[in-house]
Amino acid sequence: MILGPARHRRVAALTASVATVALLAACTGDSEPRAGGTSAGGVTTPTGAPAPTAPVEGAPADLASLVERLYGGADLGKAANAETAKVLAGRTGPGSTVPAGAKAAVGSWFDTPIAVVTAGDDVTLAVGPTWQVVGGWWPSLGTKGPALGGGPRWVLALGSDARKGQNLARSRADTLQVVGLDGTGGGGVMGMARDLWVPLSTGGKGKINSAMALGGPAAQLATVRKATGLPIEGYAVIGFEGFKKLIDDQGGIPIVVPETVNASHARLVIKKGARVLSGKEALAYARERKTLPDGDFGRSRHQGQLLVAAAIKAKLAGPIAVPGALTSFSSVGQSDLSAEEMLTFAAGLYRVNPTKVGRGVAAGPFGWAGSQSIVVLGDQARRLFASFADGNLS
Repeated sequence: MILGPARHRRVAALTASVATVALLAACTGDSEPRAGGTSAGGVTTPTGAPAPTAPVEGAPADLASLVERLYGGADLGKAANAETAKVLAGRTGPGSTVPAGAKAAVGSWFDTPIAVVTAGDDVTLAVGPTWQVVGGWWPSLGTKGPALGGGPRWVLALGSDARKGQNLARSRADTLQVVGLDGTGGGGVMGMARDLWVPLSTGGKGKINSAMALGGPAAQLATVRKATGLPIEGYAVIGFEGFKKLIDDQGGIPIVVPETVNASHARLVIKKGARVLSGKEALAYARERKTLPDGDFGRSRHQGQLLVAAAIKAKLAGPIAVPGALTSFSSVGQSDLSAEEMLTFAAGLYRVNPTKVGRGVAAGPFGWAGSQSIVVLGDQARRLFASFADGNLS
């Protein structure tokens, strides 16, 4: 992973916790959900659609027809959002046919159908049930730049501390991570120290991760927005069991473990070297702190390593895997992001240049609030927030 400039390298060892959003893009399986079928995550997409028609393999007829109109130079009208229509207005030539080898993957973001169509280097993003093109990029048509919601953009990824039988959305946030995109190929991942002492959206002051237990993910989002000053779009939250299921369903996470870890809380030993971590192993690796010499900071470093490994796996899979990943997440997680917001953000992760992505952790000195050990929100964190205002930490 490429580090940012010197002002961020000092916090590289405190790197962000495992990004739910990155895992959404990284959780790719061998079988992608298809039109009219059931996804890997068990969420059923609309059935009874007409049989797929050439030249878009795997697409229902109405989606294939929309893609043909897009390549043919037609005005898509309400079948394209405003940003997409503006980008497609720059198509060159009198129109063309869909490139050979075009294929579609169809899934759902909770109850909303979603699709990604790839054709060579082109990517088209669509949301149903009445298909609308909500983004993508089309170099074969000579368009300038992608349509991905602009930038900068930020999403809050949350890991819930809920145990079996507990409410996912009303437990403390075990991890808090802001993922940003600047809209020009750069981005950043900013972890938040769980014990940061900040004003809570639910009233009073407290540890930043307590906001979710007091008021749910919306309260946690509002608290992080206020603390950082960043207009974060929304949240995606997942619990321990969901995290493990996502990883196991998709065959694990390949990673090189730098040093053997005795994950005492899980009674697991994760040995040094190249390996594929199961869901249980990945969770243990991400949560162990008591046996690490630098405690919570070492745990954050491990979570950052998992993030890098997940990002590499996602990059290799390509955007066609996004519908399956989002479908799987929908069966175990929660989010307030619309299908269009999540689809364009997840696809935007494939447009970033690794040399233009930085990492940091909003940390600070230790202190006390009554009998509670806390992390004081100080100048280091505030400088990091200000640096992230353009969606880029590189």
